[in-house]
Amino acid sequence: MDIPEINRKRAVFVLGRIDEILTWDRAKEQESDARFVELGEYLCEVRAKQYWRVEKLNSFEEFLQKRFADSRRKAYYLMAIHEKLNRIPRNDLQQVGWSKATELVKIARKEGDKFDCATWLHRAKEMPKEVFRCAVERHLTGKETEPWELIYFRLYKSQLPVVERALEVAGMMLGTDKSRGYCLEMICADFLAGADISTDKPDSKRVQ
Repeated sequence: MDIPEINRKRAVFVLGRIDEILTWDRAKEQESDARFVELGEYLCEVRAKQYWRVEKLNSFEEFLQKRFADSRRKAYYLMAIHEKLNRIPRNDLQQVGWSKATELVKIARKEGDKFDCATWLHRAKEMPKEVFRCAVERHLTGKETEPWELIYFRLYKSQLPVVERALEVAGMMLGTDKSRGYCLEMICADFLAGADISTDKPDSKRVQ
């Protein structure tokens, strides 16, 4: 395999942009959602042109381990969005968000040049996240999904990072093909498995 000649100035710029986006996301206590398209594009460039060599790393995997220690799989999703959805304008992808974009990638991979990106983009914009996920699954498998319903409840902004992190970890453990609803079900099941529900009321002696 040929080793590409590195434009060091460009490499330093791209690596700096990746770090800037990741730092910004962490400071905002949110996932790489607001700038996920840009991040995926830069990651693809790092892989293709081996910019990781500038940092004396041995491989692209080592680069991801350094930047995405807890979510390398997500980094590959972001790159797939850039590679498979390049016919969709960046602003449109930003509007639908990265989780819906990953669903679009599934269809684009299966249908290739026959992928009707305009129709599916419209559906992604109009449908709630879980409804869209079910529509994609039904399209890919030809099977009706289990009956479902949407449940709404309010969370304070301070609670969101904990909930989102729990769902992300559950997704990594259970498999990224599982819905967030399924992940939440498993989190609740795990809680119930360890909870003492032998009495109707909490044990006041244990609650301080």
